[in-house]
Amino acid sequence: MPLRPALLLAALAFAAPALGQEDRRDLCPDRPGLGTPACTVDAGAVMLEVGIADWTLDRNAASRTDAFAFGDALLRAGLTPSLEVQVGWTMLGHVRERDRASGDVTRRTRTGDVTLALRQNLKNPDGSGTSIALMPYATLPVGGEGVGAGDWGAGLIVPVSFELGAVSLGLTPHVEAAVDGDGDGRHLAYGSVVGLGFGVSDDISMAAEVSLTRDRDPGGRSTEALAGLSAGWQPDADSQWDIGANVGLNRDSPDVELYFGFARRF
Repeated sequence: MPLRPALLLAALAFAAPALGQEDRRDLCPDRPGLGTPACTVDAGAVMLEVGIADWTLDRNAASRTDAFAFGDALLRAGLTPSLEVQVGWTMLGHVRERDRASGDVTRRTRTGDVTLALRQNLKNPDGSGTSIALMPYATLPVGGEGVGAGDWGAGLIVPVSFELGAVSLGLTPHVEAAVDGDGDGRHLAYGSVVGLGFGVSDDISMAAEVSLTRDRDPGGRSTEALAGLSAGWQPDADSQWDIGANVGLNRDSPDVELYFGFARRF
């Protein structure tokens, strides 16, 4: 099973012919950050975005959980000037959970689930000015226990961005049929991300964001609140390196997340 997502990612990477460099829009990757941009990749272009390493720490009175993800890949292919298809897959996830009372440690190393999505931009697909998009998605439960969700899920994201002079304002409301915590069935989850992005220089950008998600899991309802800071460096017109950090703002949220990654347009 783990080979199938990899073969699908590779097939999509070669499915669309490359555009001439002079015809391409400014690079607009999904990475980094909590939100989702409204822009789409050019028709016939492909962008590969990879979370090289991600670490999340979640502590409570009973346990400490360290979750690692390596090779969190997202492949985006432009079908038309305003429509793109996406395939996402976490190549390797590792979860280490330590029981505070007994000291027992549980470890799981598995591949993650596959996410399929379409992003249809409704206004300004290059992300300039005011840009709006609709992005339905579904997750397929191909990941291993403890890393994958255990069942299928689906949702809708509505990315919106506004250029406000030297800064940009991004909103990412979303609603989801999220997988229950026990891996069997679905429930309602919804929320939004609000962020401000700005350019530090011609090739360095930064963003500050806040995310709020209400999760109505039958096993226990929660409201996750995160604050994030991220930065990207573009050494050329078709690539970007990024780093970021997220911090939990309440007890329902992970304590901290650190990550870095890479995006490349072909």
